[in-house]
Amino acid sequence: MSVPSADSAPLRFRRWEQRTEVPLFGASLLFLLGYAVRVLAPEDAEPWRNLALALVGATWLVFAVDYAVRLRLSGLGHRFVRVHWLDTVVLLLPLLRPLRLIRVYTAVQRRRERPRLSLYARVISYAGATALLLGFSAALAVYHQEHRAPDATIRTFGDALWWACATLTTVGYGDAVPVTAGGRVVATGLMVCGLGLLGAVTGSFSSWLLQVFTREDEKRPPEGG
Repeated sequence: MSVPSADSAPLRFRRWEQRTEVPLFGASLLFLLGYAVRVLAPEDAEPWRNLALALVGATWLVFAVDYAVRLRLSGLGHRFVRVHWLDTVVLLLPLLRPLRLIRVYTAVQRRRERPRLSLYARVISYAGATALLLGFSAALAVYHQEHRAPDATIRTFGDALWWACATLTTVGYGDAVPVTAGGRVVATGLMVCGLGLLGAVTGSFSSWLLQVFTREDEKRPPEGG
């Protein structure tokens, strides 16, 4: 097989990305479903737990094949890992795939002449959807790590959801905290993502308010001297 030229590689890469983003997002939801069943189902709930594990493995294999194809079509060689670092991260940690949601939205919008939502609505919608998926994923991961640990404060999935909400919103009540190394790694990642998402939403909302007030001031007749 011949190596793609410098001109054809980016074009083929973009075409592959545009065609696969939506199906891959569906695969990521299946991965999340399989992982949720595997974590939350009782140990005697067979064959569901084995089927969930098979679903997780199959969808991860799809992600790995997609990564290999992207690497080949990009024409970047080993530099692909550095340039497309998010692709590498979500391959190693598939629960972070909600961070790629913006690419799914972009792929869908390319099929339309113009976006249906304004810029501010798009940012808030993306941040909200990402926060929900990321929070649910983090709750599953931290529950998986914590619920059997000695002295754990996160014993149920409800505790994990409460912890994820408090962490994403940067409230941090401290009533439910990870005590394992794996749980703390999940918590660190969620705190970083939570700060980024919260900043995006508050920044967009503030900018929208300034735009509205500016328009109102421009429409207001000048005051008499």
